[in-house]
Amino acid sequence: MINRELINPQRIVVVGGSNNVHKPGGRTVRNLLDGKYKGELYVVNAKETEVQGLKSYKDVRDIPETELAIISIPSASCPEVVDILAKEKKVKAFIVVSAGFGEETKEGGLLEDRILQSVNDAGATMIGPNCIGVMNMNYQGVFTQPIPEFHPDGVDFISSSGGTALFIIESALTKGLRFSSVWTVGNSKQTGVEEVLEYMDHHFNPALDSKIKMLYVESIKNPDKLLFHASSLIRKGCRIAAIKAGSTESGKRAASSHTGAIASSDSAVEALFRKAGIVRCFSREELATVACIFTLKEIKGKNCAIVTHAGGPAVMLADALSKGRVNVPKLEGPIADELKSKLFPGSAVGNPIDIIGTGTPEHLATAIDYCENRFEDIDLMMVIFGSPGLVKLYDTYEILHKKMEECKKPIFPVLPSIVTAGPEVRSFIKKGHVNFSDEVTLGTALSRVINTPKPAGLDIQLYGVNIPEIRRMMESFPDGYLSPEDVRKVLKTAQIPLVEERVATEKEELTAFTEKVKYPVVLKVVGPVHKSDIGGVALNIRSEEHLIFEYERMMKLPEVTAVLIQPMLKGQELFLGAKYEDRFGHIVLCGLGGIFVEVLQDVSYGLAPLSYDETFSMIRSLRGYPIIKGTRGQQGIDEQQYADIIVRLSTLLRISPEIKEIDINPLLATERGLFAVDARIRIEK
Repeated sequence: MINRELINPQRIVVVGGSNNVHKPGGRTVRNLLDGKYKGELYVVNAKETEVQGLKSYKDVRDIPETELAIISIPSASCPEVVDILAKEKKVKAFIVVSAGFGEETKEGGLLEDRILQSVNDAGATMIGPNCIGVMNMNYQGVFTQPIPEFHPDGVDFISSSGGTALFIIESALTKGLRFSSVWTVGNSKQTGVEEVLEYMDHHFNPALDSKIKMLYVESIKNPDKLLFHASSLIRKGCRIAAIKAGSTESGKRAASSHTGAIASSDSAVEALFRKAGIVRCFSREELATVACIFTLKEIKGKNCAIVTHAGGPAVMLADALSKGRVNVPKLEGPIADELKSKLFPGSAVGNPIDIIGTGTPEHLATAIDYCENRFEDIDLMMVIFGSPGLVKLYDTYEILHKKMEECKKPIFPVLPSIVTAGPEVRSFIKKGHVNFSDEVTLGTALSRVINTPKPAGLDIQLYGVNIPEIRRMMESFPDGYLSPEDVRKVLKTAQIPLVEERVATEKEELTAFTEKVKYPVVLKVVGPVHKSDIGGVALNIRSEEHLIFEYERMMKLPEVTAVLIQPMLKGQELFLGAKYEDRFGHIVLCGLGGIFVEVLQDVSYGLAPLSYDETFSMIRSLRGYPIIKGTRGQQGIDEQQYADIIVRLSTLLRISPEIKEIDINPLLATERGLFAVDARIRIEK
């Protein structure tokens, strides 16, 4: 619905414009004039004949036909004004900055509905209400400050919140980040974050448009649209960073499985962003920092060199990078010795490369040159250089500027002396650079960028999953938890390997099973959901006497209808589960079992259906991944089979919206392969 009249209007009317620049209408007019808006600008104010040098019209019926209306009047007056402008003045774009609508009262919501009806009937676009406006290289239609510098290769910024947008812009400006456009969508009655992304995707011109997008999102109304257009833009060469605020506790309602207890609405956001390739951020500083990272040359590896003249910040940066799984490799050998010989005595080259406080601009250039040309394993550089009071920073920053232009490897400037060397830092930024004044914030943000996967493929991996049979079963199942027999049927149809088992109500069935599989065995109750809580699990049963004793004890427990017997397998416990989240679909969770999921909640999230690339990324992002890979002489698990099972489960879920929760815990990795030992499935149609 976004149109040319909103992007590049030739005629704008500010309804509610005034001479008081401390009011929204007055400040909007001032910003449009200060921004050198080139089109025709009209003002409507019933009490004024002239507003800031412009003719003021008493009534919207008196103005010439126009294209964009910025509305800043009481909410009760908005529906009639919008209707007149749409029908009589051919307005095709509206920015309603007025508040007092659905965000406050039910009556306000009705006013909002009337406005939307008029806008839609006219085939027009509306931003807001309850927003600060829109600004781009054509006009600054906002009532706030600051107004950033606009540039074609700046950042496109879309925000649900106007106030938060201003704070994020403030943070970005101190770092030297420039903007191409700023959109605040407020109540998003017609146009929200998803619709702005849709417009940018459909009209993307790689030669002209910004390739960097920042999002501040408070509500994802259409996850599929966000996923589709964000991932499409990223595939076209864009990079997107986002904050999703307002993740509530609603997803953590009482649940009957590990999956239900761990998964939440925030898990759905995490999974959605991973699938789209969006770098998720958690603060204003982090969002602006990631956007600054996007402006630099592409990172092609994880090996970082730190060049500094101060040891402490370099150590803190190295720690932040290491925590984020970015390498700071030790530099040693003849080349490192050669570099050391070219620096002042006392310098260190092991990485960090410390040229010490007396190091000169030439020493900095030498260290950068060695990282660029001689140390082949280095993929990127971070240069920390503040004001030691011993060198001319203008000279130092001029060398840094030239090296950032010349080098193929990206260089991240950390210039912390923004007070004592303010003029020098500002001079550096004016040359088109950004500055990361805090090294730990940079290290954390860079880790998020490097560890964010690329957008997932769109194909569903079927791999022998029997779709017709699964659909037949789903249609036949009643609501509630499936019986153990039905759980096995579902998993078997999805080709998820199962441990051999039998449900029994007679002792003879148990003894017959043990003759087949041999001792030791495991006995579990059938009926209660939380088996362990009532003493409904017995492990390592090694004799018939022990087996009969446990059977008789369990059959006396409340709600028990039968017992389930399995061979006692040994191996590494894994966890796999999924939960259906409204609007998002199924969130798939994987991780190590036992304490890792119960206490540490070391799990990864993905949005079904999952590709193999997504699945391996999920597995390898776990803190416990070294155990999966094999560590300290311990054999690892079959990572490929684990991925196979996760992908098949995600396919099962994609074609089975009736499954609201599934819990495979444990999925046991043995010497013979992986087997689902215990599973629960809850159906809700």
